[in-house]
Formats: sequence, C-alpha cells, structure tokens
Amino acid sequence: MQMLTTSSVHLRPAPPKITKTPFSLVTPKSLSTHALGKNISVRETVQLETQKEEKRKHGDLVLHSIAPYSFVLASKLLPGADVVESIFGPFVDLVKTWSLPEWLVHWGHPGNMAVVLFAMGGYGTYLGFRIRLSKDPEEKAKAKDLHPKLLAGMFFFFALGATGGITALLTSDKPIFESPHAVSGAIGLGLLTIQSILPALFKDYPGLRVAHGLLGSSIMTIFLIHAAFGLQLGLSF
Repeated sequence: MQMLTTSSVHLRPAPPKITKTPFSLVTPKSLSTHALGKNISVRETVQLETQKEEKRKHGDLVLHSIAPYSFVLASKLLPGADVVESIFGPFVDLVKTWSLPEWLVHWGHPGNMAVVLFAMGGYGTYLGFRIRLSKDPEEKAKAKDLHPKLLAGMFFFFALGATGGITALLTSDKPIFESPHAVSGAIGLGLLTIQSILPALFKDYPGLRVAHGLLGSSIMTIFLIHAAFGLQLGLSF
C-alpha cells in the first residue's frame, strides 16, 4: 500500500512555479504573451522590445554627405553663361560647318592645355625654384630671364585655351560653367592674374617674394587638379 501511494505521488503533475515579477517590468505586450501561453519571460520580452525600439530609431537616421566642392560648383558663381553662349554662337555654328573629326573637337583642347601645363608651367615652376635655391650666378640670371617669360606664356595660352574649351563644349552641345573643370580653371586664371602683378611690387615689398613662390606652387597644384577634372569631363561624354 505504501508503494502504491509513493507511485501515485510521483505520477501527480507538479504545480506550476509562480515567480514574482516586478510591476515595472510588466508591459501590455508581455501580459498578452502570457495570455497566449508562450514560454517567454517578462525580462526577455522587455529586452526584445528594447532591441526593436533601438533598431527602429537607428532605422530612422538619415546620413547626409556633401561633396567638399559642391558649393564651389554652383553655376551661379560663374554667371553669364547665356551671354557667353550668345557671343560664341556664330563661331560655334561656323566650326560645326567645318566637319572636323570628332576626336579633334573632343580632345584637341585637353591635348593643347596639357602641353602648356607641363612644358611651360612645369619648367617655369622649376626655374622659379632655381632662382631661390641656386648658388650659381649665371644659372640664376638665366632663370630670372626665362621664368617670367614662360609663366606669361602659360597665362596667355591658358586664357586662349579657355575660349577653346568653351567652343568645344558648345560644339558638342554641352553646358558651360557647370563643371569642376570650369570652376577650377576660373580660379586658376584669377590667381595667375594676381601672381603676375606681384613681381612689380618686389622692390617696395621684398617679403612678397615668399608669397609669390607659395602662390605659384599653389596655382600649379590647382591646375593639376583642373587637368584631372578636365580628363573626367572629357570621359563623361
């Protein structure tokens, strides 16, 4: 009899264990979960809700990135595109009647400007450094004579080349003054104008020689970037 009693005790289902839950952890969703009979504790439910809330917040974040030169590229910085197009219009129409090879119209301007930049600008910059660093009086004298001539030639051909670039774009029915190439070219020509004025002030302001050298190096850097933008523009159409 005693063995039967023991057996019956073991076969009897154990009563459910009641755990006390802090009121602060009980949420409507957790109560509904228990009501549906799901084996999820209140703590786990709260953690899941917290994770979902964090994911929702992160999902609402919007990251905005702005190109460093986007403000500079605004077409309003180079106004007068319509005026320039109307001035160049007759010449552009004339060029179109010449039936020039497409590759010449497309790459003629970049090719000429690359020669001017690296031949005249590059060698002229080298001579400028030789003026400051060379200890040979004869070499320094030759550099002083040739340096301004080369850089003046660079300024002239770049200004002339700008008209060629505008003509090439209009001949290809492309907009002008709306690319990094156009903006960087305008900046470079403006700085070259200032650079050409500085030597006239050396006598009264000797300290400007240092500024002249630093500005010249900066201008060459700008024109190298300008060339990269030009290549990018040429490959875009």
